[in-house]
Amino acid sequence: MPELPEVETTRRGLAPHVEGRRVAGVVLRRPDLRWPIPAEIARDLPGRRIAAVRRRAKYLLLDTDEGDSALLHLGMSGMLRVLPADTPVGAHDHVDLALDSGRVLRFTDPRRFGCLLWQPAGSEHELLRGLGPEPLSDAFDGDWLFARSRGRSAPVKTFLMDQKIVVGVGNIYAAESLFRAGISPLRAAGKVSRTRYTALAEAARAILRHAIARGGTTLRDFLSPDGAPGYFEQELSVYGRGGLPCPACGATLREASIGQRASVWCPRCQR
Repeated sequence: MPELPEVETTRRGLAPHVEGRRVAGVVLRRPDLRWPIPAEIARDLPGRRIAAVRRRAKYLLLDTDEGDSALLHLGMSGMLRVLPADTPVGAHDHVDLALDSGRVLRFTDPRRFGCLLWQPAGSEHELLRGLGPEPLSDAFDGDWLFARSRGRSAPVKTFLMDQKIVVGVGNIYAAESLFRAGISPLRAAGKVSRTRYTALAEAARAILRHAIARGGTTLRDFLSPDGAPGYFEQELSVYGRGGLPCPACGATLREASIGQRASVWCPRCQR
């Protein structure tokens, strides 16, 4: 599933082509994706000017001048691209937003786990309520993690991936952040010190920023809006490397399921 860097890469790629453009029309080739597509998308979005392309967690929002927003999630295989209007339609091209530039914003999703929903002006969609801070914001730091972790016995990796604690730190980046901070993913969240949480928050920010700069991580179906793959996969230290030597100390990397997610760590570097 595309994680925060992939979604942010998509946002940055779309923004120059979409912001300031008016939606000339909407083509829905099916009535639903993961959930039914609300009637407002076809009824109210045409004629609206897109003021901003914004990201919240792993969601993209097309904010209009009127204050309402189209809310999108890429799911496991979704892709958003800006294309010439006469580009042939593929079997999995489910939605086109025609722009006044003569191009279309096309949503392709073979597995249909993505979504296209509507957020009325002055409201917050239920999918966005209760989410934790953005990991690249000032609200996220070691003090925040330390305070929220007290009394928790769940593994720190599961804690870090909880969207109510911090958004967008999925399996790949949680594994890489814990490795850089030297923290075992098996350690109980409530047993990690404030100092070590400060190191973890700094590691997560640094890794996410670097992954965004590298265009995300190419796993399965992810491509950026220009069709180029992400390159962060080439720099992974532990994720997907179970049984291989640790890049820091040479010890064999261990692999196990933590919170029903594949996890890899170094038993020597991470304590």
